[in-house]
Amino acid sequence: MTGAVRIGISGWRYPPWRGVFYPKGLPQRAELEHASRQVSTIEINGSFYSLQRPDSYRAWYAQTPEDFVFSVKGGRFITHMKKLADVETPLANFFASGVLALEEKLGPFLWQLPPMLGFDADRLAHFFELLPRSTAAAATLAAGHDERLEGRALLETAADRPLRHCLEVRHDTFLAPEFLTLLREHGIGLVVADTAGRWPLIREVTADFAYVRLHGDVELYTSGYSERALDEWAALMRGWAEQGHDVYAYFDNDVKVHAPFDAIALADRLADLVPTVNLS
Repeated sequence: MTGAVRIGISGWRYPPWRGVFYPKGLPQRAELEHASRQVSTIEINGSFYSLQRPDSYRAWYAQTPEDFVFSVKGGRFITHMKKLADVETPLANFFASGVLALEEKLGPFLWQLPPMLGFDADRLAHFFELLPRSTAAAATLAAGHDERLEGRALLETAADRPLRHCLEVRHDTFLAPEFLTLLREHGIGLVVADTAGRWPLIREVTADFAYVRLHGDVELYTSGYSERALDEWAALMRGWAEQGHDVYAYFDNDVKVHAPFDAIALADRLADLVPTVNLS
């Protein structure tokens, strides 16, 4: 069975996009609604910087069409400050912060490691074991939140759905077969991250889905993708989908407003596999 392919953008609130990707005069509050009619998925990045609120997730759900999917970036307090150690309570806080309000629009969780954190099999295995694999398990975990979430926690889900997790790495010690084996043992996806050569690019699929982040073809966060580069990425993603993997891909080359247009161009190359964007 061929997997589904979703192509989108990392975040949507960027001032330089206004008047270029977003129509001139479009209110900021309408930007997500507009973007979600151009692409089939968006990566929520605000959750990386701070705990969001249930009302925000509810609003994002309401502003997007049916069959839209969000991926959610895990908090940097967990990945960059705690470096995955002693994170039981921070994880509970994260899952209590409102992510479950996305319901059926909730896609994979992205966990991005800092560049200084190298491969440690035991640290990773312990972290993977803590991650909830269903929304019901996430709600149970969320109940362990601390006092910071009192009065603003969401601890319920309308249906029990499976959850996916993926890991983005930025240290050369992850260029080891043991790392890929560990991901496969725990069903964790590897983020195939194109960073213009700055950090490791590992083109492997380690779970039942592939997750790609396109940070820039030649210059990190800045350069767009050439026609040839888009053709190559489209061929790679088509191959994964034909092997039965769902594919999620996000453009993060936002500085010069390339991301949304590159996403649309890549989706056009995979139009037979990408869900039709719902304009309603």
